[in-house]
Amino acid sequence: MASRSDLDLAHRLADAAGEVIRPLFRGSWSEEQKADRTFVTEADRAAEAAMRAIIESERPDDGIVGEEYGVRNESAGRQWVLDPIDGTTSFIAGRPIFGTLIALVQDGFPVLGIIDQPIARERWAGRMGEGTTFNGKPVTTARCRELSGAVLATTTPHQFSDHEADHFMGLAKSVAERKIIYGGDCYNYGLVASGHVDLVCEAGLKLHDFAALAPIVEGAGGMMCDWRGEPLHAESDGTALAIGDPARLEDVLEAMGLA
Repeated sequence: MASRSDLDLAHRLADAAGEVIRPLFRGSWSEEQKADRTFVTEADRAAEAAMRAIIESERPDDGIVGEEYGVRNESAGRQWVLDPIDGTTSFIAGRPIFGTLIALVQDGFPVLGIIDQPIARERWAGRMGEGTTFNGKPVTTARCRELSGAVLATTTPHQFSDHEADHFMGLAKSVAERKIIYGGDCYNYGLVASGHVDLVCEAGLKLHDFAALAPIVEGAGGMMCDWRGEPLHAESDGTALAIGDPARLEDVLEAMGLA
């Protein structure tokens, strides 16, 4: 389980990352394309380095899984999972809908998460066994009586395989046609926790992409799972659903042709 001191540390990690990112936003920085064709900027690397330095100093026995600098103490039961800028394309384009993701994973399962949008200074925090907060105030997901009125978000369907795209389009056809949102990365999950978005559907995610999100969505009353309806953990297959109203799970899986 995550302690209050773990949550306090996570907040300080987010503060440190934000201090690095804000001066570079819409400014001058270097970027390059990685082997997986995603982009990385000096802001990504500097923010992760700032967070890792704090963890290494204060929690030397804990592990670290970072998007940019890899794994430290791989065998540790407690792993801090860091994505310094989830939504680097949005950062590059000057769109303040990216976020810093910080998670604590215990024995493979996420127990604490933070989504921090450092430009708007918006922060969601969730810890297993406690309610989710947005800028320190409790938030809850929205109830959704039927999919036909749901707001659905995904970063981009272009990242789905043909097989995955078929499942996504089944869901897209079941929600309100004018309530589908593209783009947003981790920001969409914060909006689920705050009751503004009903569903997020993604595939191809890595641990650093989703570990922080599950405690936040679930702490607000929603659920996160893979496309089989199973809880997310370190060995998950990279598919992810965030559902504001857990009562709609079977409807979502049926719409996707997965029930």
